[in-house]
Amino acid sequence: MKSLLQLLFSVLIAASALSTAQAQQGFSHELGLLTGPVAFQSDYGLRNDWDTNRGNVGVGIGLVHYINFSYTADCNCYTRYTYWNDHFKVRTELDYHVVNLDHFGEESEKPTIGGAQLRAMHGQTNVFEAGFSLEWYPLSIRDYAEGYPDFAPYLGLGAHFVHYRPEAESDLGPLNNPFTTFRTFDGFIDTDPGNTYAIVGYVGTRYKLGPVSDLLIEAKWHYYGTDFVDGLDHPFPQNKANDWIFWIGVGYVHYLDFSD
Repeated sequence: MKSLLQLLFSVLIAASALSTAQAQQGFSHELGLLTGPVAFQSDYGLRNDWDTNRGNVGVGIGLVHYINFSYTADCNCYTRYTYWNDHFKVRTELDYHVVNLDHFGEESEKPTIGGAQLRAMHGQTNVFEAGFSLEWYPLSIRDYAEGYPDFAPYLGLGAHFVHYRPEAESDLGPLNNPFTTFRTFDGFIDTDPGNTYAIVGYVGTRYKLGPVSDLLIEAKWHYYGTDFVDGLDHPFPQNKANDWIFWIGVGYVHYLDFSD
């Protein structure tokens, strides 16, 4: 994981350096807002369980900014054609999402003390993210800006700085003791705020609403560098991965420097 993160940052730093060189030829800006449901995959519930996937869903909102290299605000005209200018954008964003968390699945439904402990336990996580990514458009950005085709699919890869604030409580009383806490989590609950990173990958498309406005829809995966984003962690074999989210975002993008 460490080597993967180092490689990702190297790619993004190289892209940033290239964008700086391209900036000498001019660029333009786009600003957007997106929101949608966030499915949080964590230590609450069971992996690959439908009730868990359906139940532990919150909402996210993001403010996004793009550098568009195909068009320059200096002259309100297209830049000199290169593959980079016509197929890549650099995206920065600020995200916030909150998810209420409960235990679902077979173990929590049992008429046992452990089942009662799981049903009585509730959590929440508030997550703030800021970062950047590189977007690749397989079709021409310039052609799309001209209105044909109407759709512009894209892939994105990036990295975020993450600040998380988890909460956990039980209807039975204070947690982290054997009377209120399921045996798997007893001694492994930490609700202190923390910082980590996220590797972000996404796929989406834009739809042209007008000369300077797009509808955006995308599916995003954020994989976190810690398993404590939800406040829970444990060393047992069923804990195979850190926390991660799947986010379906729908949004609106406005071209700031384009002429109608």
